[in-house]
Amino acid sequence: MDLKTKTIYALFEHNAQAFGQSPAFIAGEETVTYAQFLERVDKLAAGLSDHNVSKGDRVCILAQNSVAFMELLVACAKIGAILYPVNWRLAADEIFGIISLADPKMLVVDPEFLSQLEGADLTAIPTKLLFGTESKLGYGLLTEIYNDEIRSAEAVESQDPAAIISTAATGGVPRGAVLTHGNFAAVSSLFVESFKLTPEDRFLAVLPFFHIAGLNNSLGIAWAGGANVVMETFDPALGAKLIDDHQVTLIGTFPPMLEMLLGAREQLEASWSSLKYCFGLLNPPEVVKKFIIDVGAEYWTGFGQTETSGIATFLNVAEKPGSAGKVVPNLELRIANSAGEEIPVGDPGEITVKGPLVFAGYWRDEDATNFTSRYGWHHTGDVGKVDEEGYLYYIGRKPEKELIKTGGENVYPAEVEHAVRELAEVTEVCVIGVPDEKWGEAVKAVVELAEGKTITAEQIISAAGEKIASYKKPQQVDFVNKLPRLENGEIDRMAVKVAHG
Repeated sequence: MDLKTKTIYALFEHNAQAFGQSPAFIAGEETVTYAQFLERVDKLAAGLSDHNVSKGDRVCILAQNSVAFMELLVACAKIGAILYPVNWRLAADEIFGIISLADPKMLVVDPEFLSQLEGADLTAIPTKLLFGTESKLGYGLLTEIYNDEIRSAEAVESQDPAAIISTAATGGVPRGAVLTHGNFAAVSSLFVESFKLTPEDRFLAVLPFFHIAGLNNSLGIAWAGGANVVMETFDPALGAKLIDDHQVTLIGTFPPMLEMLLGAREQLEASWSSLKYCFGLLNPPEVVKKFIIDVGAEYWTGFGQTETSGIATFLNVAEKPGSAGKVVPNLELRIANSAGEEIPVGDPGEITVKGPLVFAGYWRDEDATNFTSRYGWHHTGDVGKVDEEGYLYYIGRKPEKELIKTGGENVYPAEVEHAVRELAEVTEVCVIGVPDEKWGEAVKAVVELAEGKTITAEQIISAAGEKIASYKKPQQVDFVNKLPRLENGEIDRMAVKVAHG
């Protein structure tokens, strides 16, 4: 299949012909073949058109993993609309901020998340629908818009946007990374090649579809003609059982998922004899070692971000322990200085890449797009070095990026600081990431209180949790009389990290 002309819809159209009676998705007691899936997609695409959703329009979805979620993605792909998934773990204000940024023609919601939209002004959205069978005031049902009158696919090209995936927030609202059909085709073919996937392979689709890792793995298994075993949300006992029940060959994890799955495997005495690969990031070395020894499968890791379709380097950890791997095929990587110039092997600098995995830019944020793509290379904001064999070693983040990675989720200190700083008792705050055995990193707030004011760590954590997602709120709080400052008056983050990291 030609990457240059491949779209997400064309992939499933091909699979319906090549693997029509093979399972595409397995969810609970339901098995959907590729032929059945395409039929449902075609009917939904017709329904989207009936509701005036057309090429370039955004469709927001606030929902857990499901076959219907993927149907909506592929139906949008058929007509050239853009799916904009919303992270249901976010706080209500954050969710509404993303929806406002998306400016969608349609919003589709799991009923259980309606409470997170209470009070939000959604009157500008023409069509609001619910999953399930029970409509609510102001919301119709997604199932009712499917139309048997099948229509031809729109003219959609590989360079057209397919989805917008939220990245961590820098100014309150997460930026939207625009990923094209070509991006997904490139990363899908990469997974097939790396893991030697075939139509017999099955992927445990538990990583949330609102994340790039959830989507690219699931589309990767489809590229091979294999099946997705869909889990609505993570349940280690169920996941451990499903691996055996459906002979799953590939899983993807973030901390602490793999450790919890291994624990459930022992309790259930599950075999996992079918499992060949686990792809993961940030899992502790002892957990990775236990997986390899106990399961007898390969553990793969790498370096990437949403803006690189989730991957830039890749390797089996047994190949070069401690490394993030070599740059993947069809992608260029170089370590650059502040002027964008390549620096010598072994010297640390910013990791920059270019190629078909690099996103199309940030949704409605031209300045950020131009800055990130300066000098003709995508600048990741991460620091690393390469050895003489071409293996990348990740070092850390550039000061202006200040990203905290906790359990696979991205958190910018600025958004946490904003939530804490609103408290009347707080004069100033500096948020940093600190090592955490379970989550990879934990969020810590170092707080300077107003004179004569008192507040407990628990009160700060609770108050922050009312404004931002639970995973973003501080897990730890330190109090100081005065935060260290630079000559220009700004907080000296490095001094805070040294003293409190």
